[in-house]
Parts: sequence; C-alpha cells; structure tokens
Amino acid sequence: MKIQSRNFGRSKNGQKIQEYTLTNTNGVSLSVLNYGGIITRLLTPNRHGKLANVVLGYEDFESYEQNSPYFGALIGRYANRIRNASFYLGNDYYTLSRNDGTHHLHGGFNGFNKAIWTVESEKTEHEARLILSYLSKDSQEGYPGNLNVTVTYTLDQNNQWSIDYHATTDKATIINLTQHSYFNLSGDFNCEILDHALHLEMPFYLAVDSENLPLGEWSSVGGTPFDFSVPTTIGENLNKLREQSDSASGFDHCFVPEAFGHSLRRVAQITHPGSGRNMEVFTTHSGVQFYTAHFPKDQYPNPQGGHYKSRTGFCLETQNFPDAPNHLNFPSAILSPGETYRHKTIYKFSTN
Repeated sequence: MKIQSRNFGRSKNGQKIQEYTLTNTNGVSLSVLNYGGIITRLLTPNRHGKLANVVLGYEDFESYEQNSPYFGALIGRYANRIRNASFYLGNDYYTLSRNDGTHHLHGGFNGFNKAIWTVESEKTEHEARLILSYLSKDSQEGYPGNLNVTVTYTLDQNNQWSIDYHATTDKATIINLTQHSYFNLSGDFNCEILDHALHLEMPFYLAVDSENLPLGEWSSVGGTPFDFSVPTTIGENLNKLREQSDSASGFDHCFVPEAFGHSLRRVAQITHPGSGRNMEVFTTHSGVQFYTAHFPKDQYPNPQGGHYKSRTGFCLETQNFPDAPNHLNFPSAILSPGETYRHKTIYKFSTN
C-alpha cells in the first residue's frame, strides 16, 4: 500500500490545497483533496486489467472552488434538501440558509464540501487510510451546536473503498452525512451511463414533488420506473420515467429498505457491460439517493474534452431521508450531546 501527496493549488483565501493518493498493489488508487474531502480520481481496472478513472471531476482546483455540482465531495451537515430551510428541534425553531430556492440543500452555501479538513494518514500491509476531521461551529449555516466530525477513507487490497463517519455535538442538532461522487464505470466521460445495469436491493422509494422534496410516504417500486429489483439498465427505466411524465428529467430519488437497522448490508450493484467493471454498495444507513446527473448544457468542463453532458454520471449516496427533520415517520436525524453519530459505507470494485 502507498500514500502520496502533492500540492493541488491554493484557495481564493490563500489556503494550501493538498491532494492525497492511496494506492494498493492491484493499481487501484483513490485521490482525495483536503478541500471538501473531494475524490478527484478513482482508478479501477476493466476486465483486461486496463486502469481508468471512474469518477467525474476536474484537474484543477479553481474549477472545484468556482464551478462544481458537488463533484466527489463530502456533504454535511445535512445531505439533500430541507423544506423551507427550517425545522423544529423540540420546542426550538431553526432557520437555515436558503441555497435552493426557498429550501436548504447539502449543508448550505458553505457546507462541508467547501471546508478545509485536517488530514492524517496511516497504512498497513493491507490498508491505507486518510482520517479527515473538521469542527462545524455553532450556528454555521443556521445549525445548532458545535459539531466535531471525523470521516475516514480507507482503500484495501480487495479493491474496497470504505467510508466511516463519526460525529459528536455539544448541543442537540441534526445531521446527515454522505459522499457525492459521480460514477461512470466506462471510464469514458463522453459516454452516458444509460447502458449501466443497476440492481437496487431497496423495495420502496420516496415520491417527491416538483421541487424534489418528499411527499411524506414511501411507495413500492413494483410496476414503476423505479423498479431495479432485478438488474436493469438505467436507460430502460429512464425511458419509462419519461413516458410516465414528460417533465421528468431523470432520477433524483431516495430508495428505502424493507426494514431499518444499523447492520452493514449490500444495497446496490451496478455493472458496465462494455468494460466489465462492477461496483457493489454496502451501507449501515437508512436510504440511498440515486441521481442521474441532470447537468445544464455546457456548464461543467470535461477534462476529456468539451463539457459534461446530462447522464454522464450517476450517484448512489447513502444517507438518511431528505427533509427527515420535518417528518416524524422518517428515521430520526437528531444527534444529542453524549451520543455518537456513526455510519459506514463501502464501494467494492471488481470485474465481470
């Protein structure tokens, strides 16, 4: 196992940005910035052993700082949306920053995706890891409490990328952390992800309104475009979604398991038939947000040439439900003093 680092530029405030690269003996490597915990590259082999990057991103820091749809970033304090940027916590009413119309998205204007994280590294014969830590201060973006967060990225010899989230607070608050990498297992970012075959082991999904906020109940995926209970290409179900609604731009929905718990379980598997690359997702969390990247035309430069097009990447974000603080029937997002927030996710790579 190897850990290397290099200078990746400076922020507009003059802070030094470092990129750390973890590499195993199979050649699989994971590159991470101390800015936002961003994954800049993830090299994995195809069925012939040829390595390619399978996550969307940029080659320069300025693009991440100025023009990024959360490429590869850690998201917090609360991933996804909170309706009207407000919630009650006991008898106290809190208002958050409104960075998505009248709503709050992915932690606000200066969420964890824009934080400079403290980074420590360590390795053994079988694993290399980065330990990222950050203090989110009381009232940041409107959230109560000083929140101490630690996120550990681990790459092992079995081509598994593990993410361990821990957090504590000195005042009751809400929390929902996730990782926002966009994957394209073909390694060709000029190709859409429509031919990827997805198996989601989640029998329900959250229906949403026109502003992508949950209506409050979960529905069965059976007989709907959301049914990935057997491996189905993303393109096939996208076509069904368009037939159902002319205004549907793609998937941006939270999928729900049969039962809630804290055990590590597989929730998704996705395969690219052309390259043979396969990715399995394991998590201890309640939901998985499946997003098919509805990028505006010519907005995000593609390092492989031109600009990223819509549906050139997908996200499988393990997280609590969107707007959970405003739904008593959703899993609780509250963290109190004396408690520890814990959540683990593994992305495992192999070839067919």
